[in-house]
Amino acid sequence: MADKRDYYEVLGVAKGASEDEIKKAYRKVAKKYHPDLNPGDAAAEAKFKEAGEAYEVLSDAGKRQRYDQFGHAGVDPNFGAGAAGGGYGNPFGGVDFDIGDIFSSFFGGGGGRQQNPNGPRRGSDIETRVVIDFMEAAKGCKQQVTVPTVESCPDCGGSGAAKGTSPKTCPQCSGRGRVVRQQQTPFGVMQTEAACPQCRGAGKIIETPCRSCGGSGQTRRSQTVGINIPAGIDDGQVITVRGKGNAGKNGGPAGDLRIGVFVRPHPFFERDDYDIIVDVPITFAQAALGGEVEIPTIHGTETYRLKEGTQTGETIRLRDKGLPVVNRRNMYGDEIVRFVVEIPTHLSSAQKKKIRELDADLSDKNHGTGRSFRDKIKKAFK
Repeated sequence: MADKRDYYEVLGVAKGASEDEIKKAYRKVAKKYHPDLNPGDAAAEAKFKEAGEAYEVLSDAGKRQRYDQFGHAGVDPNFGAGAAGGGYGNPFGGVDFDIGDIFSSFFGGGGGRQQNPNGPRRGSDIETRVVIDFMEAAKGCKQQVTVPTVESCPDCGGSGAAKGTSPKTCPQCSGRGRVVRQQQTPFGVMQTEAACPQCRGAGKIIETPCRSCGGSGQTRRSQTVGINIPAGIDDGQVITVRGKGNAGKNGGPAGDLRIGVFVRPHPFFERDDYDIIVDVPITFAQAALGGEVEIPTIHGTETYRLKEGTQTGETIRLRDKGLPVVNRRNMYGDEIVRFVVEIPTHLSSAQKKKIRELDADLSDKNHGTGRSFRDKIKKAFK
């Protein structure tokens, strides 16, 4: 772990950074090194994964506390009891899956140690990702993902034993999977517990292994899962599909399928939470005289009456024209429109003459603060 960089350094935040600062910093770094924006760049991919690992720790209060106290050792899976995986909020109706933040579920640790080796054990989770367009995220879409999974062997029913046979209870550990050893020391009798050497901690012995799975009780296959991506999902969120992960053992439930959603940037729409920001260019004449302009939104085109004398940088807010709020019926963000006056270029001599004549003809009142400011500059540098 000596080669790992400090997680705060990876995200470019101070040690006392707030949760919101950490989240914003992660999104900035993740977008910069996103694999889809840096195809074939192994260094960028490594930094993208490094940022995800840092965010997974620093965004979790418990893991962050252990990291601050013990460093990388505090969040290593072998440190203490390990980090337990958690659920995710905002379930949306009709389908058994949740939505959460990416890397808060990726890189998650496992649960506590199994006490009974023959008891039900939950299957492990599977992680994959999908890349969608901005408008697909805005409107919602259907996707399919194909992932390799582990399932119970159909020939032995998951027992690992060949047909007509069954596993035997280990005679050395009586099915516990662990044995107790006593050793005489100068300080008295010391008692230790270790995995049973005969069954290797399984608690049972398979005398005739299943040929299909080699005695493991599980086989591999590819699984295609259809998912409904909800409208309004953000870049870097995770959809968790319950029960679509690897099969459990001894009758335990299957794990989950976690799908990281990555959203390609849009040519001119910019997202800010559920609001959308868009720059709308207007001509010099439209800015000076006003008039109707067409404003693009994710819901279609809106006609807006521009006032006379509109300046570059002026904004308006179109209510409920932003992104739909996930799991909130009929709730939308807004669209913030910034007007940008386009200055004409490549003017002809005649056009330049007309502009000079217009500029000379405009009164101080017409120029407003612009003329006053220029006069002050002239006086200051006389």
